[in-house]
Amino acid sequence: MGSTKKIPVYSIRSLQPEALQRSDFLAAPFALYLEQHYEHLHRPHRHSFYHMVLFTSGKGTHTVDFSRFEVQPFQVYCMTPGQVHSWHFTSAVTGYVVNFSEHFFRDFLLNPYYPERFSFFSGVVDECVFRLPEALHTRIVRLLEDVIRYAGGEAPQQDMVRVWLLEVFLLMENGLTRRSTKAIPEQKKVLLQHLRRLIDSNYKLMRLPKEYADLLYVTPNHLNALCRDLLGMTAGELIRNRVLLEAKRLLTNVNMTVAEIAYELDFQDNSYFNRFFKKYEGITPDAFRNNFLK
Repeated sequence: MGSTKKIPVYSIRSLQPEALQRSDFLAAPFALYLEQHYEHLHRPHRHSFYHMVLFTSGKGTHTVDFSRFEVQPFQVYCMTPGQVHSWHFTSAVTGYVVNFSEHFFRDFLLNPYYPERFSFFSGVVDECVFRLPEALHTRIVRLLEDVIRYAGGEAPQQDMVRVWLLEVFLLMENGLTRRSTKAIPEQKKVLLQHLRRLIDSNYKLMRLPKEYADLLYVTPNHLNALCRDLLGMTAGELIRNRVLLEAKRLLTNVNMTVAEIAYELDFQDNSYFNRFFKKYEGITPDAFRNNFLK
């Protein structure tokens, strides 16, 4: 399914029996999913789809984009396509897993970016792992049981599955919002979503907040104020962190030299990339790669 020399990227189809031939959706009890795929998925890998897991019991760790988390009952983690992930469990783990493609809700909602409205699908590690509020435990579990039951049949009722899954997402988002100490105006959230989307598409060539401010028709000061208010960092730091994240992801591929990675990320030369990486990560790219491979 993949080699240790290049981090593998898994599609939904690659994680299903051939008889199902589904490429846009998969839902299963986590213990069964783990039994079928642990040999491959406990190693670092990427997904080409959205991925959500709700743990209900068990011990161990899971790592998302190089940040490690302890497994806890009723902990949820949500991932967007392209994030790097691995597991290491020390006991039996139970829960639920849902995988869906970028196209799964598109025709249903006529909105290709709908999942991005949820904070846990922002692609930001600190926002994608959280404990489910106790008041939601029973209701979310019941909905996921329904999703699995209908999705596993020969003729799954996809629209019903979509409705239930959207209810899960809306309940989780509402529960997280209620725990927040401040309400965020919808206009600010939408602007931040647009900024993140632009950074994801242009971070290799556009490194200045002014360039993004121009595309969003706001001033650089407004953009910095938005990022400080919602994220506790400047727009420049948000851009820089995206470059660093991609550098780390590329460094997991030992078939690429550090010089090739520097070129891929549009650095002027290899020495500049090395200085940049060490300044913000505290170690050289080669040291980071060696630590990862160990």
